[in-house]
Amino acid sequence: MNRSQSKPDDEVLVQAAQSDHAAFDLLYRRYVEQVYRYCYSRVGDRADAEDLTAQTFLAALQGLPDFDGRGSFAAWLFGIARHKCADHYRRAYANPGEPLEAAQGLPDLAVTDPEQRAHLSGVLDCVRRALDALTPDRREALQMRFWGGLKHQEIAAVMGRSEDAAKMLVWRAVADLRERCLDERDEEA
Repeated sequence: MNRSQSKPDDEVLVQAAQSDHAAFDLLYRRYVEQVYRYCYSRVGDRADAEDLTAQTFLAALQGLPDFDGRGSFAAWLFGIARHKCADHYRRAYANPGEPLEAAQGLPDLAVTDPEQRAHLSGVLDCVRRALDALTPDRREALQMRFWGGLKHQEIAAVMGRSEDAAKMLVWRAVADLRERCLDERDEEA
């Protein structure tokens, strides 16, 4: 089921979950992987991402009676996840993790040519380093879009920006990564 078809279902599930917590389970199942991927992209540690995901859903369940439905449930949920990740850093005084490190060294089964694998491994390493060089807003918009799977409108709601501003943040982040990791590598080749 694609996300545009699920939006009306979210509204129905939220209404049901506001009076019956058992209905919240369906919302949890729908969004747990996306929230986990987003949290993992922010903290770079599986255990911390699992804890933050659990904290996000607990806060959502507790705050569900106050959810007014003016925005999408996904944007509201990711707003909670965003705050939980920020709280994590405030408590730990840590630097942002490097979420792509976990993917380094894993074989890409779709690429069998050793030369292509080496190129992709180099690009992945470059992207990992370049993510840290992005502005915090660009990095966060990119994480919400590609790790969290949010639409531009939802990113805008979470970040308190216009939809066009959210699109521009994602576009510029991708352009920065492309320039740093693809264009430079193509020139070297």
